[in-house]
Amino acid sequence: MVDTDRITGAAKELGGKVQGAVGDLTGSQRDSVEGRARQAAGQAENLYGQAKDTVRDIGGKIRDTVGGLVGSDDVEHRARRAQGAAEEHFDRAQRSVYRAADEAADYAEDAYERGGHVLRRGTREVSHQVAEYPLASLLIAGAVGFGLGLLVSATRD
Repeated sequence: MVDTDRITGAAKELGGKVQGAVGDLTGSQRDSVEGRARQAAGQAENLYGQAKDTVRDIGGKIRDTVGGLVGSDDVEHRARRAQGAAEEHFDRAQRSVYRAADEAADYAEDAYERGGHVLRRGTREVSHQVAEYPLASLLIAGAVGFGLGLLVSATRD
């Protein structure tokens, strides 16, 4: 049986990819960064679900093996030790996945903040250039508008 964390993780990952792609297409850095963060969180949750499935499978195999050898104290002791080791590996994997998700969120937050700073700096620079060269700015804006108009009318034909 597939763990629900794998399903929800895969859904979040797909949603993050879509949001990131839409952000890239529209030029929205916020959507792009949020999408990448959601995608990373979905990947982490999916990995966590996979780890849970793996531990569950190992535990089932141990139970099956012990069930076939019922009565031997040594086998039962070994099975308990193996199950304890599997649970320990699961706990370590869980901590690693959570740590990776936290780091991904920190990177996404840092990228979002840096993107905001770059956007504000770019806005100030463009405003300065427009104030210093208003006629050239008007001509450039008109040329861009004319080019966009040609592109829009060409796609309708």
